[in-house]
Amino acid sequence: MAKTLLDQWRAKAYDEKADKGQLKKFWENYFEIEKGIYKELLRTPGEDVKGTVKELAEKYSLDVLTFVGFLDGINDSLVKPNPIENLKETTKVSLLYDKEKLYKNMVAAKADWLYNLPEWEPIYSEDERKALYRAQKESGTVRKEKEPGRNDPCPCGSGLKYKKCCGKGK
Repeated sequence: MAKTLLDQWRAKAYDEKADKGQLKKFWENYFEIEKGIYKELLRTPGEDVKGTVKELAEKYSLDVLTFVGFLDGINDSLVKPNPIENLKETTKVSLLYDKEKLYKNMVAAKADWLYNLPEWEPIYSEDERKALYRAQKESGTVRKEKEPGRNDPCPCGSGLKYKKCCGKGK
């Protein structure tokens, strides 16, 4: 069975047998390409950039596999995700992104070279970007509630002390 475009991209991008230096250069180059595409997309928020995989790869002066890598990265931020598992060069795709999702996903990926792009400034004020940043960071924070003390009222609402109710046997 032939490998899908996504499988080919992932085999190239995450090749565990590749020389570490070459892989590092590969990713540095990719991040610059990615940055350029996002700069273009952010200049016209709300515009639905559509076309086949091959057409959009040509639009951004990329080979098809690199564009598939870009699609893999942006897919979770799109209004309607593309069928990236089964892409062909002739598959029609859309790059219409959800601005908030895109910003938060960039923060989650620790892609500061993307969420700090000046192209975000007309879209969100500095305060809005800080709030989105904070919201994304807090969404991954697990907070464990403090267990009540033995003589505190039981949080179940029974009216009993914790030690006589839900805390029995602890």
